[in-house]
Amino acid sequence: MDLGVHYANFSHPGGPAALAPRLAETARVADQGGASMFTVMDHWFQMENLGGPPEPMLQGYTTLGYLAAMTERVRLSLLVTGVTYRHPGLLAKTVTTLDVLSGGRAMLGIGAAWYDREHAGLGVPFPSTSERFERLEETLQIVGQMWSDDDGPFEGKHYQLAETVCVPAPVQQPRPRILIGGSGERKTLRLVAQYADACNLFSMGRDAVGHKLDVLRRHCDDAGRDYDEIEKTVLAMANPATERDEFLREMAAYAELGITLVTAMPRGDDPVGWTTTVVEDVLPALRDL
Repeated sequence: MDLGVHYANFSHPGGPAALAPRLAETARVADQGGASMFTVMDHWFQMENLGGPPEPMLQGYTTLGYLAAMTERVRLSLLVTGVTYRHPGLLAKTVTTLDVLSGGRAMLGIGAAWYDREHAGLGVPFPSTSERFERLEETLQIVGQMWSDDDGPFEGKHYQLAETVCVPAPVQQPRPRILIGGSGERKTLRLVAQYADACNLFSMGRDAVGHKLDVLRRHCDDAGRDYDEIEKTVLAMANPATERDEFLREMAAYAELGITLVTAMPRGDDPVGWTTTVVEDVLPALRDL
């Protein structure tokens, strides 16, 4: 099993002056230590469970561009790009730029968005759940078209593009990988089967994750998609740095289900130390699962 590091908390000692060097060093440790993926969040306000809007939050794709220059091998992505945050054509161009400048290490992690407070706070429309999923599917179609040889128009219910031009093209061919985050059985996992290269589920226990994967398999059968083509990943709730054995037992159960990558979040005031511990003490055992 591979490891992803998800940097979600920017509230550490030293204030804003320490934020950039600490983030960069954490990413370098992950990169050099063998982590497969480094992700940040797509939010304007910090989430409520990490202190809410008074706490620092960086804009995601600007952050990834910075990290592209600080790393060499690790895959870079927003774990879940909110579909409401950017026009789809501009999103495709943004991820393409990251892919070109990182030498082919960008991934598009995407979902339907959920944090209505930051939308209201900054004056960005936040449609109904059903409309957000309609926009998510159209966005996946637009991104796919922009990363193809078809640079013609796109006519959708919510988006109309006269020219889907994307030059230069991504370094990765035929396109960067697409990961859809979420576990909704009727809509999200159907979109995974139709459009994505990977899914990301919460680590909700072996039985629950197994059930979600069974649902995904059925959607793949309905769509004529090879289920085994899709990378299955989970976002861990356990702390591998302090709960190593428990974490590895849980991951072993997921590995039996076909999960091949786990993403974990640095905890505490020292993300560099946390990441060092995880890549040195936990990742070697994780790779054996």
